[in-house]
Amino acid sequence: MKRIGLLTSGGDCQALNATMRGVVKGLSSNLDELEVYGFMNGYKGLIYGDYRLLTSKDFSGILTKGGTILGSSRQPFKLMRTPDEKGLDKVEAMKQNYYKLRLDCLVILGGNGTQKTANLLSEEGLNIIHLPKTIDNDIYGTDMTFGFYSAVNIATDAIDCIHTTAASHNRVFIVEVMGHKVGWLTLYAGVAGGADIILIPEIPYHIDKVVEAIDHRTKAGKGFTVIAVAEGAISAEDAALSKKELKKKMEEKTYPSVAYELAQQIRKPLPV
Repeated sequence: MKRIGLLTSGGDCQALNATMRGVVKGLSSNLDELEVYGFMNGYKGLIYGDYRLLTSKDFSGILTKGGTILGSSRQPFKLMRTPDEKGLDKVEAMKQNYYKLRLDCLVILGGNGTQKTANLLSEEGLNIIHLPKTIDNDIYGTDMTFGFYSAVNIATDAIDCIHTTAASHNRVFIVEVMGHKVGWLTLYAGVAGGADIILIPEIPYHIDKVVEAIDHRTKAGKGFTVIAVAEGAISAEDAALSKKELKKKMEEKTYPSVAYELAQQIRKPLPV
């Protein structure tokens, strides 16, 4: 008899259910006896012993279902070594629940933060497999993460659909896409959706170049422009600041996000 645990941690994204289903179907095809335990709401379930035995019925009909049948939560890695409000040692609690169920392996689905805790548990002696889940496609050592292409499809559709309205009203539309530190999602969706300007965190932008690109399109008879911008896109001016200076500037900003700041800057005339 082989026993495995499953948990989904961090932000929700597509393909979590499909991936868990694939794991269980693959194991079931190669093992005569298998028990699968699902921990509810991410690491929280592993910490506090909130789990249930899963059967084949739990994995039936979930291939195209969004979300996660196990639920998810964010448990910051930097607080994993900090006892909870009742003094519980979280790492020790996770280990004890693993041993209590006599698990042969724990399969964890999550992003960067989840991966750090998964590595911590591995260093503590548990048999861990981490599957890379994030729409940002930014897990170290992986070429592609599940959830990425589903997010690309949605973002592409949004950018594509906005073209007709932008063209009809001869306006500049800014579409802000998720991506705090990396721009894969914005880049893929921007190219696929036909965005005219794409701004990503990896390449600091010059606002005068953005305005010049808009003016160039206008002079060419194209009265509209669609800009795809990652939420973590940063200007060359801000990128030149020290980490401390940038943090202070960000705290003083009144814009809700980079899209609002861009919109305000585009409205201003360029200096002569």
